[in-house]
Amino acid sequence: MATTSRELLGEIKKFVPPLLEKFHKGQAGRIAVVGGSEDYTGAPYFAALAATLLGADMAHIICERTAAQVIKTYSPNMMVHPYMRDSNSVVPATTTTPSIDALLNDEILPPIYSIMSRLHVVVVGPGLGRDKVMLEIATKVIERAKELGLHIVIDADGLFLVQQTPDVIRGYTKAVLTPNIVEFKRLCNTLGVEIPEGFPEDASIAKRTCHALAKAFGGPVVLAKGRVDYISDGKFEFACDMPGGKKRVGGQGDTLSGTLSTFLAWKHAYQSRIWDHDVSLDESSLMMLSAYGAAAITRYCSRAAYGKYGRAMLASNLSEMVGDAYSALLEDERYRI
Repeated sequence: MATTSRELLGEIKKFVPPLLEKFHKGQAGRIAVVGGSEDYTGAPYFAALAATLLGADMAHIICERTAAQVIKTYSPNMMVHPYMRDSNSVVPATTTTPSIDALLNDEILPPIYSIMSRLHVVVVGPGLGRDKVMLEIATKVIERAKELGLHIVIDADGLFLVQQTPDVIRGYTKAVLTPNIVEFKRLCNTLGVEIPEGFPEDASIAKRTCHALAKAFGGPVVLAKGRVDYISDGKFEFACDMPGGKKRVGGQGDTLSGTLSTFLAWKHAYQSRIWDHDVSLDESSLMMLSAYGAAAITRYCSRAAYGKYGRAMLASNLSEMVGDAYSALLEDERYRI
């Protein structure tokens, strides 16, 4: 497998769908972000926005009811579904009101599952929060996504869920976990992976530790975010050390999870042969390259936004740079008009 940034980006270009007149809406990516709660409305929006700015055709946000009212005001470009509930909106079961299991099975999950049947990728976690009912819904979403064979990105409080119940994603090869350093250490503790002295400053130690965590999960790719992003599926490792911005503003990870969902949707399009190509990339390579592509795009966006705004940089400024990042890193002259 290629190892340098130039080589890896060259491989990624192979599974970026060309813009052909024969394509119809949705073939270049149908994704959904599952998250968004009363306290956190920006994260799912930034993730879904990044997905569409990179090139996904359709982006859904499945969120808690009060969050939906806010997120709908951000942009008309997203389809926002107020189907999730939190503990405050669930009435305790009585002789006249349903139990939480009945509420989930009869009211909450059916419309969510209906949307999922049309998707290529789900992103679980941005803005999710740690409410018990919200986490239960997210667990059901992950389980259904596995049944449907969908690609899954797990970020933010979705990783808290995995920390509590690692078996929910263990062994599933179409998933990518995107922990920051704090989340990474918690996952290591949960799975009994030793964190050696020198982590994460020592590159060789950081790479080995990321490999060990991915191997412990037995299927998912781990994209460990940090000064250098380390990526492993337990067999191979990449390191993305492209320079990023120096401002550590909250919300940059949402751009990563959103763009990652688009790369995974493009992986699906590539494997579905919606255009003619050489079929030279296998499943493992495509998963790893998707993670690397998201890391590279996000780092470019961060660097460009910091270059323009400096200390005033906000998460929304990364969104402005996604198109430029694609052009700079992945534009293929064969498909430009």
